[in-house]
Amino acid sequence: MIKVLFVCLGNICRSPMAEGIFKKLLKEEGLENKVMVDSAGTGSWHIGELPDRRTRQTAEKHGILLNSRARQIHREDFEIFDYILVADRSNLRDVERLAQGCPHAKSKIMLIRAFDPIAPQSEVPDPYYGDLSDFEEVYQILDRSLRPFLDFIKKEHSELLQEMPS
Repeated sequence: MIKVLFVCLGNICRSPMAEGIFKKLLKEEGLENKVMVDSAGTGSWHIGELPDRRTRQTAEKHGILLNSRARQIHREDFEIFDYILVADRSNLRDVERLAQGCPHAKSKIMLIRAFDPIAPQSEVPDPYYGDLSDFEEVYQILDRSLRPFLDFIKKEHSELLQEMPS
């Protein structure tokens, strides 16, 4: 099974939204039993909480139910996950710092927007202090970035995805 982890600061806005969007894309492709998806935060402030109300509201508007609970990224995640996609450069620095000494971890870590066809290598803005329109903007950025990421995974793991039973 291919394993993907999305990471933001508190795991209540961007990363759970990315997790939900990616799960929806996987389901549309019939790959939901072949790719495991999770999310985490670099900080510990919201551990155990549901995603932010505005995150859930925006996701529900697009047919996605978010019910995961916030958790913090751990060193073990670098051994478990094949891909660790982070929301911004601050998260990137924190995740890379945590990964120090973990073999092959650096090659797994990348910005979510590395796959954004409009603004590659940009950051996913944090909507926490904004309004619903900011959450919708983040949804659109994530949706636009995660579709090419799924194509990337399908290309990188084509043999594995075809061999695996549904």
